[in-house]
Amino acid sequence: MSKWDKFIKSFITNKGYEIVLSGLGATMSIAFFGFLIGLVIGLIIATVREAGTQNRVARGFSKIGSVYVAFFRGTPIIVQLLLVYYVLFPALGLTVDKLAVAIITFGMNSGAYVSEIMRGGILSVDKGQTEAGRSLGLGYSKTMIKIVLPQAFKNMLPTLGNEIIALVKDTSVVSFIAVTDLTNAFQIIGSGTYEFVVPYLMLAATYLVIVMALTGLIKLLERRLRASDRR
Repeated sequence: MSKWDKFIKSFITNKGYEIVLSGLGATMSIAFFGFLIGLVIGLIIATVREAGTQNRVARGFSKIGSVYVAFFRGTPIIVQLLLVYYVLFPALGLTVDKLAVAIITFGMNSGAYVSEIMRGGILSVDKGQTEAGRSLGLGYSKTMIKIVLPQAFKNMLPTLGNEIIALVKDTSVVSFIAVTDLTNAFQIIGSGTYEFVVPYLMLAATYLVIVMALTGLIKLLERRLRASDRR
């Protein structure tokens, strides 16, 4: 029996596709919800750090945000995952589902990177826009929400797209806490046949298709935003 025959038998006859679909769902859930959490955390940290340059009250929170970003950007995602699962939640006396742990960890990690992306986007907007908003009587938060962030988003979109693509690929490490993601699913199929060449080739192809689909969606959104600017 050839390598491909073994894979097809395991994938179809032995219902390996069910494991792959489950793993795909876990991978996309971790990436999607982790990215949403990262957007919220990143927005908060970015706005607070920018406010910290102007407002003394926010300066302390700005420093906390800087420490947060330094930690999550300076340590590997695997270490963060292990710390949250084996140290943080047990210390708090909490029992959390493994998939939820992965989502939370990836969200916190993404928040550090998104905050820097958002800071760059905010700084790319001419300061005159902020001054114009403040001269109209808008507070700092309203100026950011109504004037600065909509313009900054267009500048941030390509980098935010890269971030979600990176999250999808980084989910391959969640097997360290026994979450069955896409990578782990194909490893299980390979273990059943003692043949890993074809499963790993299919794994690579699956990630490639996902990334290409996300890239296409991001480019489509960019084109629509550019078209709205011309109108």
